[in-house]
Amino acid sequence: MARSASGLRGASAEAYDMLTGRLSSVLSDGGSANGYDVARDLFGVAEVLRREPGLRRVLTDVSVGSQAKSGLVRRVFGESLGEGGLDVAATAAGQRWAAVRDLADTLEHLAVIAVVRAAEADGEADAVEEQLFTVERLVADNPSLRDALGDPARSVEDKQGLLRGLLEGKAARGTIQLVEQAVTGTHRTVGLAIEAYQRLAASERERVVALVRVARPLSDTESDRLKAALTRQYSRAVDLNVLVDPAVLGGVRVEVGDDVIDGTVSTRLDDARRKLAG
Repeated sequence: MARSASGLRGASAEAYDMLTGRLSSVLSDGGSANGYDVARDLFGVAEVLRREPGLRRVLTDVSVGSQAKSGLVRRVFGESLGEGGLDVAATAAGQRWAAVRDLADTLEHLAVIAVVRAAEADGEADAVEEQLFTVERLVADNPSLRDALGDPARSVEDKQGLLRGLLEGKAARGTIQLVEQAVTGTHRTVGLAIEAYQRLAASERERVVALVRVARPLSDTESDRLKAALTRQYSRAVDLNVLVDPAVLGGVRVEVGDDVIDGTVSTRLDDARRKLAG
């Protein structure tokens, strides 16, 4: 069975495609601030569904009529959501889903898209993608911060406050919203959540993300040349996440999804050692 770009299959993939169109209609009426508000509401509904298995099962039960499920969402969430988020959530509940978890996962994906659309309207979409990578590296390179964000004894609100204190006034609104969402526990680690959001943001903007490992920072000319070469290869605009790693010694290693282009000196030396040992 084919898997969609969202990672969903079958009926869930069809529902996702339809709902992205519905989200576009909702956002076209509201401006950039509305996108952030819709995202907040969709993240909230997804969180409730993950926390309440009974509600989740009813809303994904194929024996329950679509209108009944949409109506239930409006009754449960009607007083707490804006009209845009409520419309998308109720429409989502009325769809068929291949797996119980797919409804909540789709609402989370749609929320990320809403943030990206709002950031684009604000002229901050590039900044959001770049800042997400910067925050992911900040977490990865600081064990004390990583431990604090992964501590099950600390509340989600406490972790969000910690990140907000680090980012407020320094990052785009969309970056802060997505990073705060990353600590809610829907992914195994905060770093993996941020990586997933960055990939989804790039996909929404018809780009691909390339992780580039080099021994020293790339010059503007080198960066432009690498971007141009990768854009030709993948027929899409490419965003570079450059990671300086002295262990590569020289050359460059590029990872795009499952594709790896390894031209580093360290790899060539390892190959030579293996051949000599053999």
